[in-house]
Amino acid sequence: MAVSNPYQSYQENSVNTASPGELTLMLYNGCLKFIHQAKKAIMDNNIEAKNTNIQKAQNIIQELMVTLNMDVAVSQNMMSLYDYMNRRLMEANIKNETAILDEVEGLVSEFRDTWKEVIQVNRQKQFSQGGTV
Repeated sequence: MAVSNPYQSYQENSVNTASPGELTLMLYNGCLKFIHQAKKAIMDNNIEAKNTNIQKAQNIIQELMVTLNMDVAVSQNMMSLYDYMNRRLMEANIKNETAILDEVEGLVSEFRDTWKEVIQVNRQKQFSQGGTV
């Protein structure tokens, strides 16, 4: 079967071969992308695009909530923050407020940056131990 869109094929391959940590990073980046698109849509007065992109960001936050390991102590705090972000996204959608989206964007960026550091530290440990963790 011929590949009609090489970029789409690359994206699918990236997702299929990513580690769980990399998938989480992709979710954070996707959430940020949709928040940016929602802010642009609000500025352009494009209500449909705003709604669609905020809902996509909410879907990602909900996916992050579902995949939390609640046996880990920090997960309770993360769940509370994810729930807060989800409620703020709903509020931004209703009120058409980019300031609320800026707030959620800041929180998601912090999660993403922290997660990126965790991945880097784990890779360094893995390579310093000769490939075994």
